[in-house]
Amino acid sequence: MDECAECGFRYADLPVARIADVMGSFGARYAERLSGVDESHLRRRPAPQVWSALEYACHVRDVLLVQRDRALCALVEDRPDFPRMHRDERVLLAGYADETPGDVLGQLAMAGQLIARVFRGLTAEQFARLLVYNYPEPAEHDVAWLGRHAVHEGEHHLGDVEQVLGR
Repeated sequence: MDECAECGFRYADLPVARIADVMGSFGARYAERLSGVDESHLRRRPAPQVWSALEYACHVRDVLLVQRDRALCALVEDRPDFPRMHRDERVLLAGYADETPGDVLGQLAMAGQLIARVFRGLTAEQFARLLVYNYPEPAEHDVAWLGRHAVHEGEHHLGDVEQVLGR
């Protein structure tokens, strides 16, 4: 994926020098969207197969943590192959719906800072290191793509949060 037909995010439009800054901004941006919203509204699913705003925030937190670990592996190992994160299964298995919104926002901010720290200051050679990403199908990408993909997840799901909150 190099462009998202649903949200319009274009990977090529994000310079590698900006990846870390955007990653680091997600905590504040999600807090801005979710703070002050009634907790029952944060937990409400608009349809059975559509996540709640809280579940989207939990997902983004986990994406940032998983992508951080994948980036670290790709910077050390030659062409690592990563298992899927099982995004849909995590919602139930990790109990996203039962989490405390304030805790999730703090964790999301921390996850954004942790992944940003990895991407900040990478060299061109490090951004070019290869990995195999297995979603939706196995494909070879570089660390720059992995960073852009993590940013896309955060941006895309901000839109989902706004949609489920009716904003």
